[in-house]
Amino acid sequence: MSVLVGRQAPDFEAAAVLGDGTIVDNYKLSDSNGKLRVLFFWPLDFTFVCPSEIIAHDNRLAKFKELGVEVIGVSIDSQFTHHAWRKTSPDAGGIGEVGFPIVADVKHEVTQAYGIEHPEAGVALRASFLIDEDGVVQHQVVNNLPLGRNVDEMVRMVKALQFHQTNGEVCPAGWEEGQEGMKDTAEGVAKYLAGHSSSL
Repeated sequence: MSVLVGRQAPDFEAAAVLGDGTIVDNYKLSDSNGKLRVLFFWPLDFTFVCPSEIIAHDNRLAKFKELGVEVIGVSIDSQFTHHAWRKTSPDAGGIGEVGFPIVADVKHEVTQAYGIEHPEAGVALRASFLIDEDGVVQHQVVNNLPLGRNVDEMVRMVKALQFHQTNGEVCPAGWEEGQEGMKDTAEGVAKYLAGHSSSL
C-alpha cells in the first residue's frame, strides 16, 4: 500500500472506453494535465458494490464538470468488458452509458503503480485520488472491498482544495463550501477555534 499524497501521480497509457463509448488504445492520464482530476478504481466489472459507485460518480458528473474536474475510472477488466457493461442498463446490473473514460488495466500496471492492489484477491481496492493541475495527488482514500465510497465527500474535497488554492487559507475539520477557512498561523487557529470549537 502506498500513500501518494504530496507526490506526482503515476502517469499511465492504456486502452480505455471514452465517455462517448469510443474505444481507444492509448489513453494517457497526462493528456489531462492542467486540470483537476478524480481518478477512482474499483475491483471488477459486473459485480456488486462497483456499479453503485460508478453510477454515483456519473450522477455527479455535471457537478464535477462545473468545478473543472475530469473524472476517470479504472479497473482490471478489458476495454471490451467495460464497453459491454456500459451497454447493460442499471436495472439489469450494468452501469449504463456513463460519461467519463473507463481505463482497462488488464496488466494491473496502473493498480500496482498506485499501490492499491488487494494482496489476496489481486484486484484494485476501492481507491480514489484527487490529482491537481500539476499532477500532484492532494487527497486519497482507500476502502476495502465491501465498503462503498461517498462520492459527495470527493466533491467536498475538490471544493476545499479550490478554496485553499484561491484564498490561501486552510480548511478545518468538516469544512463546507461557504464556511470560514483558517489562517495557518497560531493566531489564525486561535481565532477560528474561539468561534467554532463547540460546533466541530
